[in-house]
Amino acid sequence: MALIAPKMTAGLPAEDAGNLRRALEGGNDITVFVDGTVHRLTPEARDAVVDLLSRFSRGEAVTVSSVEEMLTTSQAAELAGISHTYLRNMTDRGEIPVEYRGTHRRIRLAAVLAWLDQQKKSEQQNREQHDGGGAPAAGSS
Repeated sequence: MALIAPKMTAGLPAEDAGNLRRALEGGNDITVFVDGTVHRLTPEARDAVVDLLSRFSRGEAVTVSSVEEMLTTSQAAELAGISHTYLRNMTDRGEIPVEYRGTHRRIRLAAVLAWLDQQKKSEQQNREQHDGGGAPAAGSS
């Protein structure tokens, strides 16, 4: 896993921290609004948000970072349902980005998932082209 650059935020002023602490005392029901739209958080995400807000409510400075999963070529090939050799060739051609850890290739999980999504879209387009162009319309002679 690769650590993505953290973001540091200073603690809240005492009055704001106290207001947040009192708001959190009632429970863990957190509603998130993005551009006026309500988003329900998974329990794990809700717990992370409550933990973050609790730290702010205590006046603590907080550092937030994320970890992006890095796969070996074997793991990436298995996930993609392709051979290890085919995957290595794809990375050599630049079709899937790769990072090196010494002499070992590492591939981001997101890159494999994006490639799989692209493959699915290409298959759908091919099916639509074959299904839509050659079949006669119902009732025609």
